[in-house]
Parts: sequence; C-alpha cells; structure tokens
Amino acid sequence: MIQNEVIVKRWPEDKIPDETEIRKMLADEGLEFYQWSNWPRDVYSAHNHPYHKVIYVLQGSITFGLPDKDDRVTLNTGDRLELSAGTNHDAVVGDQGVICLEAHR
Repeated sequence: MIQNEVIVKRWPEDKIPDETEIRKMLADEGLEFYQWSNWPRDVYSAHNHPYHKVIYVLQGSITFGLPDKDDRVTLNTGDRLELSAGTNHDAVVGDQGVICLEAHR
C-alpha cells in the first residue's frame, strides 16, 4: 500500500452486516483485531500512525477527515476503511455512536 493511500469497501446494501462474518474475514487475513467504541459526536483531532490501519464498523457511523486529500469519508455499519501508515486523518463519530473492529499491519 502506498503512503497516504485510503481504501474504502462498502458493505453490500442488500445484506445485514454480521459481526461473526466480519471477525472471520479479518482472521482469514491473518489480522489480530480488537474492538473499540465511542459516544455520539466524539472527536479525534488530526493525527497519523506508523502502521497500516484496518477498521470495520460493526454498529453506528464515523466520518474520517483526510486533510492531505481535502476529503472526508463516512463509514456505516459493515463498511471497511484502510489507511496506510503515515496517513493523516481525523474523525467525528456519528449521532448514534460507533463500535468498530480495528487491526494493524
């Protein structure tokens, strides 16, 4: 993955996301993951990480700002986001809060 690359994979609209299936998909990729959650409208200021980040939204929504690209992407239940190491991003949690699974490469 190229530095500052962002990949978004949307969950099929005709299918209800299943946490067991998402956990299996991450495990099948050999990724160790953990779960985290935030209250509605929680905010993360711009930052980056020295690792590749993979996030699946299990419940709720979160909007990631990508200041270097002057872009924003909103993830809803079932959606996946990948951020390459060093990608600057911020985040605002949606009105219903959010629960995610996160893994690092």
